[in-house]
Amino acid sequence: MNAGVVGIGRYVPEKIVTNFDLEKMIDTTDEWIRTRTGIEERRIASDDMDTSDMGYLAAVAAIEDAGIKAEDLDLILVATVTPDQPFPSVACMLQEKLGATKAAAFDISAACAGFMYGMITAKQFVETGAYKHVLVVGVEKLSKILDWNDRNTAVLFGDGAGATIIGPVSEGRGILSFELGADGTGGKHLYQDEFVIMNGREVFKFAVRQMGESSINVLEKAGLSKEDVDFLIPHQANIRIMEAARQRLELPEEKMSKTINKFGNTSAASIPLSIVEEVEAGKIKDDDLIVMVGFGGGLTWGAIAIRWGR
Repeated sequence: MNAGVVGIGRYVPEKIVTNFDLEKMIDTTDEWIRTRTGIEERRIASDDMDTSDMGYLAAVAAIEDAGIKAEDLDLILVATVTPDQPFPSVACMLQEKLGATKAAAFDISAACAGFMYGMITAKQFVETGAYKHVLVVGVEKLSKILDWNDRNTAVLFGDGAGATIIGPVSEGRGILSFELGADGTGGKHLYQDEFVIMNGREVFKFAVRQMGESSINVLEKAGLSKEDVDFLIPHQANIRIMEAARQRLELPEEKMSKTINKFGNTSAASIPLSIVEEVEAGKIKDDDLIVMVGFGGGLTWGAIAIRWGR
C-alpha cells in the first residue's frame, strides 16, 4: 500500500508585521533582513489565538480537502515546539476540537524538522495497513517565545499552521523514500531558554550541508536522479540555505518553493504552508516528483521524495 498526501490545508494569522515595522522596534533595516534572509514580512498571531487554534483551522481545511470526516481519522500527529501548554498535547486538543473520537493523538518535538518527522511517521502507519487516515499538522506560535529586543532572532520567525492528510494513494504515487537524522551534539546551537537562542553561524553551516545531502540521499534511495525532480520544497529558514539546496539539485529558480518572503521562518509549519501555496499556484501537479527537506533544533533533519497525487 502506498502512502501519500490526500488532503492539504493551512491557516495564517491576519496580522502582518513587515521589516519596516521591525525597524521601529529594534536596530535593524529592511535591506539587512531581506539580503541576509529573504524575509519581507511575517504573520503574527493575536494574543487570544494559540497554537491549537491555528492547528485546528488548518486541520479542518485538510479534512475537507481530503473529502473525509473528522471521525474517519485514525491518528493525529502535531509537530510543534510551541504547544499551548506542556500537556495535554496539542494533538489531543485537536482531537477534541475536531470531534475525531477514534483517533490516537500525540505531539512530535523536532523543531523545524518536525513536519518531516510527522509525515514519515504517518507513512509507516498507513503502509502497514494499521491506519487509513493520519492527520499531520505543523503549527507554531513562535512569537510567544521570541525576545523582541534580540535583532538576531526577532526578525526571522512567524506564526502559522499547515496540515496534510496521509492515506493510501494510487500505484506509483506517494512517499517513495525518506531520510531522518539527528545530531544531539549540535543542540547547543539552537534551543529555547526563556526565548529562542541561536548560534546563526553554526546553524547555517550545518543546514547548508545537510539540506543538500539529504535531498540527494532520498533521490538515491528511490532510484532516481536530480534530473527527475520537478519541484523542491525546502524548509523556509533562510534564502541562502534554500538556494544552496536548489543548486545542489541543479534546479532552476522557478522549481523551488519560496514563501519565506511572506511568512518568515514558521518552523514546523513552513513546509506544509509551502505545499498549499504551490499547489494553489499550480506549480505542483499530479505525478510531479517533489523533494521536501527540512532541518531544525536538536539538531534534526528529515527529507522525503514524493510522487504527487492521490
